[in-house]
Parts: sequence; C-alpha cells; structure tokens
Amino acid sequence: MAKAEHDINMFDLFEMTPDLVCIAGKDGFFKKVNPAVLKKFGYSEKELFERPISSFIHPGDKAVTSQRRSKLLEGNTLLNFENRYLTKQGGVIWLEWTSVYSSDKEIVFAIAKDITGRKQIEKEVELRYKKFKSLATHFKTSMEEDRKFLAVELHEELAQLASAVRIDLEWLSTYLTDLSGSSKKRIEHGLAISKLLIKALRRISFLVSPNMLDDLGLNTTLKWLCKEFSVLNGIPCLFEGGFEEKELTHEIKIDLFRICQDALINVMYHAKAQAVEVRVEKDKDKVSLIIRDNGEVDDLKKPARGRGLTGMQERADSINGRLAVTKEPGIGTTVCFSIEQR
Repeated sequence: MAKAEHDINMFDLFEMTPDLVCIAGKDGFFKKVNPAVLKKFGYSEKELFERPISSFIHPGDKAVTSQRRSKLLEGNTLLNFENRYLTKQGGVIWLEWTSVYSSDKEIVFAIAKDITGRKQIEKEVELRYKKFKSLATHFKTSMEEDRKFLAVELHEELAQLASAVRIDLEWLSTYLTDLSGSSKKRIEHGLAISKLLIKALRRISFLVSPNMLDDLGLNTTLKWLCKEFSVLNGIPCLFEGGFEEKELTHEIKIDLFRICQDALINVMYHAKAQAVEVRVEKDKDKVSLIIRDNGEVDDLKKPARGRGLTGMQERADSINGRLAVTKEPGIGTTVCFSIEQR
C-alpha cells in the first residue's frame, strides 16, 4: 500500500510540476513528457513523439546541442545547459536543462526550466550596454576631434602669432642700435617671454591633442610624455614599453594615453613623489598600463587621491577595462589599467 501511495505521489509530481520533465530514448525521440512540455511547445503528445527531438531545436543551437548530447550519452551529466526551441506557433523559447543518461535502460531523464524571460532581460541589458557604449565612444571621438581643432588653433594660430612677435623683437634688437639700456633690456625680456610663450603653447597643444600619436605611435608618444614630465617637474619618470602597437585599436591607444596623462597629473599635484615609473605590458590577450610612484601614503582608508581618477575610471568603464589603485606605506601608489583584447 505504501509503495502504491509513493507511485501515486511521484505521478502527481510529474504531472503537476511547472518545470518541463521528459524521458527520451537513446534514439533521440521523446518517450514521455509532462503537461508542462505540451503547454510550452504547443504540440500534442502524438506530434511530439512522432518527430525527433532535434527537429524542435532552434537551427542556431543544433550543433552545440548535438555535441552536448554525445557527451551525455557517454555518461557525462548535463547541468544548466541552455538552448532554444521552436514552438508550434513559431515562437522561440529558451530552456535550461539538467539531464542524466541511464545506460541500462538507454533512456535520458531530463528536467528543464523556461528561462525565456530572463534571456529577454539579458538581451535588453546587452542592447542598452551597446547603446551606451556607442554613445560613450561617440562622445569621446567628438571630444578628441574638438581637442584636435583646439590644438591646431593653439599651434598654428597663437604659436605663429607669438613667433611673429618674437621675430619683430629680434629685428628691433638687431637694427635699432641707438636704443637706451632700459629699452634694450625690455626687448631682451620680451624675447625671453616670447620664447617661453611659444614653448608653452606647443606643450599645451600636445597635451590637448597629441598629433604624434597618429604619426609616431603610442610607444613614442608615451616616452615623450614621460620625458616632458621629468623636465617640467624635476622628477625622474622612466618609461618601459613591451607591446605590439598594431594589435591595439586607435580608441584604446587614445585611452591609454589619456589615462597615463591623468595619472601623471595626479602625481604632479598630489603625490610628492621622487620617482615615477610608467610601463605598458602585454600578457596573452591582456594589455596593462601601470603607473607607479614612490610618493607619500599616509592613510590607507582615505580614497585614492586626485579628481583625475574619476575621468580615468570613466574611460576604463567605457571600453570595458579595469582600473585598480593600490597604496602601500613606504612604497607609494600604483595605478593599473588593464583591458582584454578580443
């Protein structure tokens, strides 16, 4: 009597569960299904049983399903396997399967959950991500174009005007021999200031938009940036590059340069460092930019220094990269940006 009650309970569970439960033969045909399978697929039991299971599978998932089924028949339990099926009405449903194969009886016992809703949400999230990523790329591209325009204006317009002033001052200094001592000093002072102005404009033009990035490449540009940092701040800045530029997209090159630029500005204003090291390295498909300084680290609980970190984090997020900042007392601060290349 107890066994009969047990069989009845198992039958009730098979019939009433909202999960899709089925038994299939080694030949690839359904042998038994519960009502949930009939409801989801929209077919009658007769229609399901007279066709091979593979005929209901979405064409895009047939190959991978066949591979996993072969492993299942070899004795490997199938856990959380996802694939798509076509309903009688022409719809597509996503199912997540857990299946076991009994070699003695040559049958597959399988339970599936309908995850169509979850997959739709995932697809919507992915579409939104792609949309926002596209917008971020557009805004960055637009900003870089604006920066290029500003850099040209600084270099070609203002720097040229400053050069013209310098030429005029040099002419006055050369041909006006009867000037008083104070006038000569003023001209010499003007010449010195004009030289500094021209250098400053060219330096700012480079920082706004590094044309040499397109002409000479990222390696040379970062090396120049580190050298310029050393000259301006009196702080040794060593650069070491170990990467193949041809493998990097233009967008990634721009972001690597900007992150390095922002990190060095942070060091300049906040670190009180005596030395800086910049390194770009490649490990398999991952490219990493590492900026390390030996500046002061007082409070490990205090957030990493500098407003530029926000911009660096936003750049890292926009290309699905990872930014990490570590502080070690007595050693300094390390900024590491890494991105997987696909």
